[in-house]
Amino acid sequence: MSAELICVIVLGLMFVIGTWRDINMGLLGFVAAAGVGGLVLHQAPEEFLAGFPVDLFLTLVGLTYLFGFAQNNGVIEVIVNWCVKLVGGRTALMPWIFFALTAILISLGALFAVAIIAPLALSFARKHRINQFMVGLLVVHGALAGAFSPISVYGIFINDYLAKNGLTPTPLSLFLAPLIFNLVFALVVYFVLHRRPGLRAEADDALSAETESPGTIRLTRSQVPTLIGLIAMALSVLIFSWDVGIVTITIAVVLTFINPAAGKAAMTKVSWSVVILITGVLTYIAVLQAAGTVEWVSAGISAIGIPLLAALLLFYMSGLISALASSLAIIGVVIALAVPFLESGDVHVGGFVAALAIAATIVDISPFSTNGAMLLANVHSTIRDRYYKQMIGYAGLMCLIGPGLAWVVAAVPTILTR
Repeated sequence: MSAELICVIVLGLMFVIGTWRDINMGLLGFVAAAGVGGLVLHQAPEEFLAGFPVDLFLTLVGLTYLFGFAQNNGVIEVIVNWCVKLVGGRTALMPWIFFALTAILISLGALFAVAIIAPLALSFARKHRINQFMVGLLVVHGALAGAFSPISVYGIFINDYLAKNGLTPTPLSLFLAPLIFNLVFALVVYFVLHRRPGLRAEADDALSAETESPGTIRLTRSQVPTLIGLIAMALSVLIFSWDVGIVTITIAVVLTFINPAAGKAAMTKVSWSVVILITGVLTYIAVLQAAGTVEWVSAGISAIGIPLLAALLLFYMSGLISALASSLAIIGVVIALAVPFLESGDVHVGGFVAALAIAATIVDISPFSTNGAMLLANVHSTIRDRYYKQMIGYAGLMCLIGPGLAWVVAAVPTILTR
């Protein structure tokens, strides 16, 4: 049995065992990385652990630690109250405000816009008894809607890569196609879920009762350092492009120095189970990539002589893998594999790349992807397990229909009109 096939089988077993015995899949990922990496690929520990995502680890820990201060001392409640006042108290508009804010932030280059908006959005949904899952989906779809602007990380990466490989980039279609696609999905999600009560955390009723008659919530002196820290975090990421993990940990340490008791309480808000889940799975995905599994699958796709079918399989491969890893990394791998396909002239580069971008990111609600992980990390602990299962269900639905719809909407016309 080939190493590539063993990797795929082990990945499937991780999902089965993790679901069946309720074991954190991240722990299974570390075991799988050691087993496959050490026994099958004959890697040393430093090699099969090389895929541990240090940057994402720091980001998840730093963000949940920093926002732990804001959750505990009421700063999030103050910010949410300000947002409500901005829309004149029309709470029904707020999910779309969060959608727009996330889209704008990421389109301007804030790769971790979900991490900035999710705590505010979920806190608002809890207070006003709005379906938290629906609000979370709108935040993620907002991020995906703005992710491919010409000045975003995703947009710059793809357009530069195409240009360097002698292909003509089409920045406008790359931006507009995912934006429209995700706006449509957000509208469907909103109309299907907004009237449903959704999940309720144990403390939600008390929280809602306290804010049933929203008045002006004043900022206290003890909340000022935390608010300054959040503003500093947002500005440093948006303007200076500093590493969000290091920035948030640094700010949290400063806040702990000011108030050690608050720092100890905030540390309990770090979503360690989510951190283990994400880092463990991504560590194994790196072993899977080292084994050549992605190239093995793509080689089989490239051998297909029918461009239409090859495109469909490539989209589904990118979507399925992206659900388990960083979308940006997967897009880089898949576009690299697709360059010979694009150079053949069988497809229109702009439409094909836009559809590929949609297929690889529409699954980002998965808790194993960066955006999904940041969303799950901010969900109240008493409903996190149920929220996680809903995210898995929605991600599975997106894996099933998302790449296919992207293929129909963008890829099929460009292929058929050649």
